[in-house]
Amino acid sequence: MSGKPAQHSAGKDKRTQTVIWSVVVGIVVVVCAIGVFSGDSDSSVPAPAADERSGTVPILRAAADSQGICYGWELLDVYDEVSVGSNLGDGTTVVDAPGCTRWIAVSANVRYTSSSSESEDSATIRIKGSDDIEFADLAAIETRLGRFGLDEEAFVDDPGWAVTRAATILPLLAAERGLAEPAATPTAGPSTAAAPLPDAGNDFWRDRWIYVLSSLGLFLLAALFLVVGVRQRRNHRGRVPAQRAGAGAAGRTRSRR
Repeated sequence: MSGKPAQHSAGKDKRTQTVIWSVVVGIVVVVCAIGVFSGDSDSSVPAPAADERSGTVPILRAAADSQGICYGWELLDVYDEVSVGSNLGDGTTVVDAPGCTRWIAVSANVRYTSSSSESEDSATIRIKGSDDIEFADLAAIETRLGRFGLDEEAFVDDPGWAVTRAATILPLLAAERGLAEPAATPTAGPSTAAAPLPDAGNDFWRDRWIYVLSSLGLFLLAALFLVVGVRQRRNHRGRVPAQRAGAGAAGRTRSRR
């Protein structure tokens, strides 16, 4: 009779192990699926906000009227155009534009990588100009953008703000290189208050949320193993005295015979 409880307990333990392994496989499948389908969800480069574009165009237009040089910007996501604009308007490039025989534009190519990639996010900033502007002047303007905090890190953190900000600084840097007279300073204050700079945000979750989720899953899995192990150990301890008592009773019965 003592064999039936033991068989029942063994079957119960086997079912428990089956449930545990099912949970393990389920967690692994879910984590892998999230990594596959969500790994590249944040790799697109955001365009400048509407107020950033609309606020940049009048500044470039005033500088172009004062200096006789057209100014613009270009933001690329590797090969895809994200945003382009100039003193001629949002969405209008200065390259080969009618009425822009002399022009300078900032071109930023930003590349975001997935959280599972070993490569880091990067940005390439170039200053382009018409044929009459020497390469040395364009290179000097490109280098001097760093004085205003417009380095690679700034373009990676907030490419839309950085590219429009760089475009508004082009007239000043062009004047420093002697390409034009300093742009006229507006005498009247702005009609509207300047919009606050957008929060650059934190890249921690964008780069590491898959790892945090995986760690949480493993932690829950370890806790499950611990609970099941403690429970099985208690059940085993409860069965051993009962089996010993049954064996002792059977021995006494045989001795009486």
